[in-house]
Amino acid sequence: MDLVLFLTFAIIAVVCGLSMALQRHPVASALSLIGVMVSLAVLYVLLGAEFIAAAQLVVYSGAIMVLFIFVIMLLN
Repeated sequence: MDLVLFLTFAIIAVVCGLSMALQRHPVASALSLIGVMVSLAVLYVLLGAEFIAAAQLVVYSGAIMVLFIFVIMLLN
């Protein structure tokens, strides 16, 4: 079961990472970055590092991505 979850979220992280790099619109790229961060948090949970997963979600997916979206909207 762990192997299936690992492979699923690893593939999601790679696909979202490629989508982030290849997107033409900055908001879509930022949303793909959120997908990468969430899938990395799930991978941390699978490794048994729940605190790092929670910090990943709160700090990166929450605070940093809000700043990214704010800057993107400010520059447009």
